[in-house]
Amino acid sequence: MLKPAEFKNPEQEIERFQRRLAVAGALVLLAFFLLFTRFFWLQVVQHEHYRTRAEDNRISLVPIVPNRGVIVDRNGLVLARNYSAYTLEITPGKVADLEAVINALAGVVDIQPKDRKRFRKLLEESKNFESLPIRTRLTDEEVARFIAQRYRFPGVEIKARLFRQYPQGELASHALGYIGRVNDRDLGAIERQGAEDNYRGTEHFGKTGLEQKYEFELHGQTGFEQVEVDAGGRAVRVLARTAPLPGNNLVLTLDAKLQQVVERAFGQRRGALVAIEPATGGILALVSMPGYDPNLFVDGISPQDWEGLNTSEDKPMVNRALNGAYPPGSTFKPFMALAALETGKRTPQQTISDPGFFNFGGHTFRDDKKGGHGIVDMYTSIVQSCDTYYYVLANDMGIDAISAFMRQLGLGQRTGIDIEGESEGVLPSQEWKRKRFRKPEQQKWYAGETVSIGIGQGYNAYTPIQLAQATAAIASNGVLFRPHLVRHIENINTGERVPIEPEPLRTLPLKPANVEVIRQAMVGVNKEGTGARAFAGAEYTSAGKTGTAQVFSLKGGKYEAGKVSERLRDHALFIAFAPADQPTIALAVLVENGGFGAQSAAPIARQVLDYWLLGKLPKDAAPEFEEEVEGD
Repeated sequence: MLKPAEFKNPEQEIERFQRRLAVAGALVLLAFFLLFTRFFWLQVVQHEHYRTRAEDNRISLVPIVPNRGVIVDRNGLVLARNYSAYTLEITPGKVADLEAVINALAGVVDIQPKDRKRFRKLLEESKNFESLPIRTRLTDEEVARFIAQRYRFPGVEIKARLFRQYPQGELASHALGYIGRVNDRDLGAIERQGAEDNYRGTEHFGKTGLEQKYEFELHGQTGFEQVEVDAGGRAVRVLARTAPLPGNNLVLTLDAKLQQVVERAFGQRRGALVAIEPATGGILALVSMPGYDPNLFVDGISPQDWEGLNTSEDKPMVNRALNGAYPPGSTFKPFMALAALETGKRTPQQTISDPGFFNFGGHTFRDDKKGGHGIVDMYTSIVQSCDTYYYVLANDMGIDAISAFMRQLGLGQRTGIDIEGESEGVLPSQEWKRKRFRKPEQQKWYAGETVSIGIGQGYNAYTPIQLAQATAAIASNGVLFRPHLVRHIENINTGERVPIEPEPLRTLPLKPANVEVIRQAMVGVNKEGTGARAFAGAEYTSAGKTGTAQVFSLKGGKYEAGKVSERLRDHALFIAFAPADQPTIALAVLVENGGFGAQSAAPIARQVLDYWLLGKLPKDAAPEFEEEVEGD
């Protein structure tokens, strides 16, 4: 039986359709509302934020490294400067196959494995639109060869860059120091200074000496180029440029010609000399021999050169003037005599009878002169360098009184010179020994140890710059200045010079009469005593004191230089100032394993004083310097 036909209600269908249409319309409106809201948020509310991001993607800042400041001596002679040289550079963003291009370039110019290694490191740290050097300091022939084939290398070009140069080579190398590529330690120093932005693009940093100490003065202000780049990171055009500001120049207290006189006087011998201006603390010469050529480090030192410097038995990288601590030998005696006068332990007229030895505690301390010096007063003790006089004096004073006085002169303390890494040396005392040794039996101070201290032996160990500073203090009647190498800091942009003012550390309350006694005795050394031969015929009056410091214990045996290995021979020392009445220079000389101070160290001091006071040069020793300045 057929079912009756069912007919849909048109009105219901229309109503259902209208509801669906309304829902769909509402959903469409909601979608458009959400899109409009998001559009409003992005285009209106966040407009500035995304506009800035878009600009950042379109424009990049490329740093322009500033010209590093120049270093000159007190007379304007250039010791460190910058020069322009050609470099072969690749812009990675313009090169499709970087490795293939480098291999092809190697057929045109010499590209070593070290060049490739350096380039890859720069590539990791840079953006692909920055131009990076694959070879530095091209020869004219290499430049010509590349230009002839330039069409083969899109994205590769020759540019001129500035390089650091030390035109006088090894001269004053330990004072100047050197620059090298930035490492993690340097980055830490830059962060502590808050100078990260100013060091963008900088590849070099001062490693030692003045280059390190005054790095942030010498560096300058980095400039920037605003470069428009495309979506692939390729440079399109330069939009704006902020020029870099060159670093400040350093004008030193150092006299380069005096420095060269000293270095030539040393010849092949090892040692150090520090010359100070007593009235200011300005360093006139700071010599450590042997030196090194700081130019080797500018573009990365070769493994062969680095190994040669570090494995050399002569240790050319050690700054002996600041880091070498040596027994002062008999150069200690004028300071001991002054301590005796100031503490009332001796008068100038008091005498002892010197039989050639001093017995104490079952041990015999021998004088250098067999049979002794006879009746000895203070003047004679210094002029003839009588050991017995100072054995007795040290025993009478005691170690702590000696230590307290020597500390006032700056011995056993860092001088504070404007170079990093200075050694402290050793100023012995009972407290020092307790801190130095662990075992109780080693910590005890024995009276016999004091006896050796009196002649500058025993635990005594001071740097040449400390001896020079102490000598300068006597020359300046007790005013102890902080030694410094920089005289002015010169702003090359404004021409303004900021002087480094002399800094008196302290004024010792010395009695003028006591200082005069020591001065006259030191004058006697160079007129009639142990320094007389070296200063024979001098046209000025100087004050000095020779010293010979024992390197190893003789254990009662007789010292014969010819039978001892060269590096176990005694060190030779000499301290001096001149003119004796109004000193303009004070110095300390050390010749490692040089034997007697009168034979090795005093003649060097004579050459220094002859040049400084009279302008005299040793024969065949006229200084020759590279005077021309390029790329400053």
